[in-house]
Amino acid sequence: MLGNMKERIEQIRSNTWYANEGQRMIRKGAELLLLVFRAVIIVGLSYVILGPLIGIIANSLFSNSDAYSPIVYIIPQNPTLERYRLAILRMDYWNTLRNTLIYVVSLTVIQVFVCSLVGYGFARYNFPFKKVLFAFVIIMIVVPPHSIMFPLYITFRNFNPLWLAGLFTADGRGLSLLQTPYPMYIMSVLATGLRAGLYIFIFNQFFRALPKEIEEASAIDGAGAIYTYFRIMLPNAVPAIITVTIFSIVWQYNDTFYARLFLTNDNIILSRKIQSLQYNIQNLDRVMDPSISQLYVYAGVVLLIIPVVILYVLLQKQFIEGVERSGIVG
Repeated sequence: MLGNMKERIEQIRSNTWYANEGQRMIRKGAELLLLVFRAVIIVGLSYVILGPLIGIIANSLFSNSDAYSPIVYIIPQNPTLERYRLAILRMDYWNTLRNTLIYVVSLTVIQVFVCSLVGYGFARYNFPFKKVLFAFVIIMIVVPPHSIMFPLYITFRNFNPLWLAGLFTADGRGLSLLQTPYPMYIMSVLATGLRAGLYIFIFNQFFRALPKEIEEASAIDGAGAIYTYFRIMLPNAVPAIITVTIFSIVWQYNDTFYARLFLTNDNIILSRKIQSLQYNIQNLDRVMDPSISQLYVYAGVVLLIIPVVILYVLLQKQFIEGVERSGIVG
């Protein structure tokens, strides 16, 4: 009888082991299936996002024979850098890139300073019509700039603040700031520049998340509002500053709407050079075949993208942290 009980116990143990092993295998299978599913989704999304970029890079390396060959799709058989050489020449790439960086960085510095100041004011101070004014900030985010393009054009075509500029012109209608970068600088100083509403919102959300005890402690130590803002609050807002800086640089760098609206000089904004690159290639270099001249445009697009990619690679970690702490996720 004792032997039967031992056999039964061993059988129960064996069944339990097989059951546990079966459950473990099922869990591993489910985890593996989930891993494969995630990989498929990530690869699929990556292809959808990066597919056009991969195609542009590949086409920029095509030779004439590759462009005409029906069997060449992505990988060129006779890759060449000739497209880049001529694109750099016709875009005056290095000089235009230098001018673009000066223009973009200066606007970014102005926007970061002004928008952080406005966002801090909304986050920490109470004043008349605060909610109404902040509603206008939200409207700046929602309303597309195309809806106000005509008033902006008229304003800077006859720029006459307080009717003072009209005193220095013959017709008294004001100064024309078109074909200059000054409209963007004026709008940035007044916190109405490109995406300024979003930047104000980011800084407002970030400063609201900081504890008020920081300012109370500085007030007890005798620090004024200006000292507290510049020496205490701004150093703590580095994640938000980096986020707004990256957004501003990228959007200003890629902006063509305001550049076309204000007729900004092509030598100041690199993105406008792309629009005339194919025309210059066809007329100056006598490349009349549109399918071949388009390859030079692809090379120009790659040259335009490279500085932005470098910026993201260098500041990726700080950018993600700033987005999370600013409360704009999702």
